Amino acid sequence: MKFVDEASIRVEAGKGGNGCLSFRREKYIELGGPDGGDGGDGGSVYFKGDEALNTLVDFRFQPQYRAGSGEPGKGKDRTGAKGEDLTVLVPLGTSIYDEDTNALVAEVTSAEVPILIAQGGFHGLGNVRFKSSTNRAPRKTTNGSAGESFNLRLELRLIADVGLLGLPNAGKSTLISVVSEAKPKIADYPFTTLVPNLGVVRLGHNQSFVIADVPGLIAGAASGAGLGVQFLKHLSRTRVLLHLIDSLPIDDSDPIENFKTIAREVAKYSPAIAQKPQWLVLTKTDLMTPEARVSLQERLRAEIDEETPLLCLSAVTGEGVQALLQAVVSYFETLDEQKKIEAQRIDRAAGQDAHEYSRAIRAARRRQRADVDADTLTESDDHDVVVHYEP
Repeated sequence: MKFVDEASIRVEAGKGGNGCLSFRREKYIELGGPDGGDGGDGGSVYFKGDEALNTLVDFRFQPQYRAGSGEPGKGKDRTGAKGEDLTVLVPLGTSIYDEDTNALVAEVTSAEVPILIAQGGFHGLGNVRFKSSTNRAPRKTTNGSAGESFNLRLELRLIADVGLLGLPNAGKSTLISVVSEAKPKIADYPFTTLVPNLGVVRLGHNQSFVIADVPGLIAGAASGAGLGVQFLKHLSRTRVLLHLIDSLPIDDSDPIENFKTIAREVAKYSPAIAQKPQWLVLTKTDLMTPEARVSLQERLRAEIDEETPLLCLSAVTGEGVQALLQAVVSYFETLDEQKKIEAQRIDRAAGQDAHEYSRAIRAARRRQRADVDADTLTESDDHDVVVHYEP
């Protein structure tokens, strides 16, 4: 299934039914009173999370969603039927934005309670509502109101506890395949991972967390190089980032400079994501001598804060893997309420950063298409057009 994490749709709630103008007409009753019933309320549009979904691809093919309209009222004081509500299922982690105002409407993070997005129209009133002691035969009714309608932008940000960050071929996919049941593609060439992967790490009966692997970054990613930073949004809800650093890059580049490159690209994309707790993990250390490993650790330690964890592992041999996982679980267990509140604030800021970046990319693409169309039109206008009139 194709992985799609953004889509634009339109939702329309149902219109309320009109009130009925009717009078009682029965045998032996000459002047029956008003008996026009009210219309039915329009159906509303709800969004609900579904754990079975992990992509927004369906919304690319069905961009219109409309709830049912209420039926008009009827004679004999009968109320019209209410319009049928519409519940739209989306993956957990979907953010819903109003595309016209750029405002965040809702975030779907639970599969329990549906979220009201578009309220259905209110029902119209029948003429029975307007009878009084001075107006025994009212001919007044009201029409049902229109339901709410919105142009929405859906943006999926996967929900994970741990996010893997690093250059291509840093060992992210290998690590997630070792610690979980995830089966990402693994090969010895860059950009093997093209879409995010999720895996569940289980250490004990009550000890587990979700880990996310995203495509690797390269220098200039914030400007669109490589796969760009389009998938970094999926790290915005993580509680800790594991920055994997290849100890022996195949291009003989400096691991310290590689670390700095990724840090710069992340900060350019989202200052909020750059504020998340970040652990540094040296990978493929089984290929190094103990002396070279210690030297690299000392160089890297000189570039970071003392409080930043620095670990070494080899996903192939398993060295250091369990120590890393136990450290992550222990870190989660020590999070107090204040840290959780701060993490939620950073998550919201990171989501807004991702949304603004997505808007900027779409605007740039629209300008590019407009420039191409203008160039095409200009080229066609350069040719002289000769009109021949037949006698």
